[in-house]
Parts: sequence; structure tokens; C-alpha cells
Amino acid sequence: MSDRCLVVQPIHPDGVARLQAAGIDVALASAPDMATIAREIVGATAAITRNAGLDRRAIDAAPRLRVIGNHGVGLDPVDVARATELGVCVVSTPGASTQSVAELAVALALAVAKQLPSAQRATRAGDFGFKYHSAIRELHDKVVGVVGFGRIGRRAAEIFAAGFQMHPLVYAPSASGEAIAAVGGRRAHALRDVLERSDVVTLHVPLRDETRHLLGAAELARCKPGAILVNTARGGVVDEQALVDALRSGRLAGAGLDVYATESMPSDHPLFALDNVVLTPHVGGSSLEAARRTALQVADQVIDVLAGRRPAHLVVPEVWGRRR
Repeated sequence: MSDRCLVVQPIHPDGVARLQAAGIDVALASAPDMATIAREIVGATAAITRNAGLDRRAIDAAPRLRVIGNHGVGLDPVDVARATELGVCVVSTPGASTQSVAELAVALALAVAKQLPSAQRATRAGDFGFKYHSAIRELHDKVVGVVGFGRIGRRAAEIFAAGFQMHPLVYAPSASGEAIAAVGGRRAHALRDVLERSDVVTLHVPLRDETRHLLGAAELARCKPGAILVNTARGGVVDEQALVDALRSGRLAGAGLDVYATESMPSDHPLFALDNVVLTPHVGGSSLEAARRTALQVADQVIDVLAGRRPAHLVVPEVWGRRR
């Protein structure tokens, strides 16, 4: 039987073309919910998913499944443990979206500091007196707290430092002092130090048990008054209700968010009612350039696994020796 790859959510067409050129039949799922995927993945030898992930039910429904391609770096929606148990390889795409996500983190900080959404609404309403009653600020020479110092956190720190002469204060226990010094940063030995001293706090940690609600009510209460919070990591890293409360109280000047506890939020979600929040629909890694890089990287690894070649970025390397 020929190889078949189910693409859970659309990827760049160059990635699809790469798979097809390798002789793999590609099918796009009719919907990304797991009930639909569990029906449509039957017979597939590969699957590529984005933020919809792939749960146990879907994995179990595909007895021929040999590889799951994670289009991105956040693995929390994929049941990696179940895949590993069954000998299914999971591959990821580190680095492909680094620049794109880092740029968005900076853009969100700027949008909040410059009050761009409110300024645009004022302009469209003919309110050219907006500047007299707004608190537009600069980023220059301020402290940027960087929580998490992987590829994206490091690149964001570089841009903030080089572009705005900001001073990175990095909380990442596993990061080397040399890497932090290379971006002109200093190490924070506790999260509270970052929160109390930073004018902008930008989050770049994966969602794990130890990072879920890393910022709750107590932590947000420690933030420097008037600070800006940026989250391009995972929504679950922040207690969303506590964030809403901190924004309403004025403890935080504003927030720039690309990720949420639950995506496709209801229309009455309290974040929508706040003027000091800039919201984007999880587009950090979706620039045209990043989307193409990511699609090609994940497609090449799917092809490698199906051809019996060890892929570049196995999430659990040990599975290779006992793969399906």
C-alpha cells in the first residue's frame, strides 16, 4: 500500500508539493477537531498537525501510522507519550519560525506602548485630539524581562536590545551565562526579580506542568506598575482571569497576546472588552517565510521516516530503534 499523509490543518503548498513529489498521497482533513481526525486518519502512515495537535483517540485510530509531523515547536497538543508507546515517531520543526515569532513579540510590545489599535480607532473617528489624552510611551532604554531563553526568547532579546537599546533581564535557569551576555543581558535568579524590575515582560516558555499558570494573580501583583506583558508562547502559561484583573486594575499598562487558554474564544470573553490589550489570532509563526520553512522542514522529516531514514528532529530519539 502507498503512503498517505493526513494534513490536519493547512500548511504551505510547497510542503504539500514536497510530499507529493516523494510519492506520498496527501489529504487535507475536512475539519481539525479530533473526532473528525479519528475518522479520517484511518489508513494514514503519516500525519502533519499544527496547533490542533493529535490526541490518543486519533493516534489509536491509525494502525499504520508511523510518523507525526508537528508543524511548529509547541508539542503540548500532541499525545507524544501515546505515540512513543506505539512506536510512532514524532518530529518537530525547531528554528523554522524563530524570527517570525520574535518579530511578533516586539511588534506586540510596540503596539501596546504606542497604543496603535486605539490610535487607529481615533483616527478613523476623526479624533485627532487622541494624542492629548493618551499615554504613548517609548521602549528605548527600558528593561525587557525575557522569561525563557530558547531560540525565540534569545532572538527577541537580541531585537529588543539592538533595535531599542533595551536591557534584557533573563529568567531561564538552564541558559548559559555566555548566551545571556551575548545579547547584552543579565541573569535573573528568580521570576519575581524579572516581574518587579521589567518595563516589558515577554514570555517564551513551553507549556508543561511546571509552567502552567506560571503567571497567576500573585505573580502579576509583583509586576512593575505600568508594565507591558507579551505572550507569544502558550496561553496556559498565564492565568487568564488573573491577567484580566491586573489589566482592569491598571497594575499592567497593557498586554499583547497571540495565544490564549482556549482558542476561538467566545464573543463575550472579557479580554475583548479591554482597550489596553492587543490581540492576534496565534499568527506568530505564520509569516509567509516561516510558513514555507516550517512546511518544508516537517515534510522532509516525514519523507525521511517513511523512507527509513532517521529524521533531523525526533522529539523522542529512543523511539527510532523500536519504530513501527
